[in-house]
Amino acid sequence: MTYERFEDLPVWQKAADLYEDMEALLNNDSFHASRGFGDQLDRAALSVSNNIAEGFERGTTNELLAFIYIARGSAGEVRSMLCLKERRARKANWPVDLKSQILNLKSVAESCSRQLRACADSLQNSEIKGQRHLTDKSRRDEEQRKRAASFQKDLLRKLPRNHPLRRDATDHGFL
Repeated sequence: MTYERFEDLPVWQKAADLYEDMEALLNNDSFHASRGFGDQLDRAALSVSNNIAEGFERGTTNELLAFIYIARGSAGEVRSMLCLKERRARKANWPVDLKSQILNLKSVAESCSRQLRACADSLQNSEIKGQRHLTDKSRRDEEQRKRAASFQKDLLRKLPRNHPLRRDATDHGFL
């Protein structure tokens, strides 16, 4: 699937959830953190979505990859800081709802990290250099490739369900 805007990316939406949930934690009166710790946690959570957006807008696959890894690093930073607070929560007997909030945030940060890793893996194996490198010829070639693939799918769909070519295409996720 191709995305036109970073706001439509599922990983950006998850990163936005992370930041919103982080704001709720930082505004929780039961959550005690030094000003520096809280500021750094806030910046790290915001960095995940911002780096996804910046990489997306850069226009090259290599730059997007670099920003995806920065975003992933920020998600790891969030998890690390939350792990430190979680350790403290166990010793300080914090309220159950606060412990649950921290656990949920760690889960969201980990989900962002997994999704970013999947994006990076996909991009690393892509021959597409990015929007900035598109030429009229590469656009025509891509359009022709899409038409050919669509035509092939249409032909395969017209075959009987038990036809070996159709079964093979279905088994490999082509149909």
